[in-house]
Amino acid sequence: MTNLEAMQAAVEQANAAAGSGEVPVGAVVLFEGAIIGSGQNRVIRDNDPTAHAEIVAMREAARHLRNYRLNGCELVVTLEPCAMCAGAILHARIARLVFATRDPKAGGCGSVLEVLNHPQLNHRVEVSEGMLAQECSQMLSDFFRARRR
Repeated sequence: MTNLEAMQAAVEQANAAAGSGEVPVGAVVLFEGAIIGSGQNRVIRDNDPTAHAEIVAMREAARHLRNYRLNGCELVVTLEPCAMCAGAILHARIARLVFATRDPKAGGCGSVLEVLNHPQLNHRVEVSEGMLAQECSQMLSDFFRARRR
C-alpha cells in the first residue's frame, strides 16, 4: 500500500468521524505495507479525552502485533498530531509519521510544540507532511464552519 492510499484510508476515517459529530481526523498504522490499525476521533462518543484518531489507531495496531512497541510501523494521519499523540508516537517507537495538514492551534510536531525528535530523546521519527493537505484542511474548515452556525 502506498502512502497516498494510506492517507485516503485515513480520510475515510475522518469522514466517518465527521458523520458521527466528531472533529474529522482519521489515522491508519501501516506495518510492512498493510494497515494494521485504523482510527478516527472518538472523544465525544467514548467520553474519553485520549480517544484521538492516532491513539485509537495505535491501540488497534498494538493489539494486532501483541506489542506496545510499534517498531517499523508508519502512522498516517489527516492532521498534525497534538502533544499527547506525539508523546504516544514516541513511546510506541513509530518509525515514520505522515500527516496531511498542520494544526496551528495544537500541533505537537512543529506548529505549536516540537515534541518529536528532541535532541535529548532516544528515539527519532521520520516526519513527512503535506499529502492531501488541501483536502484535509478543507474538511476541517467545513466542519468547524458548520458547527459555528
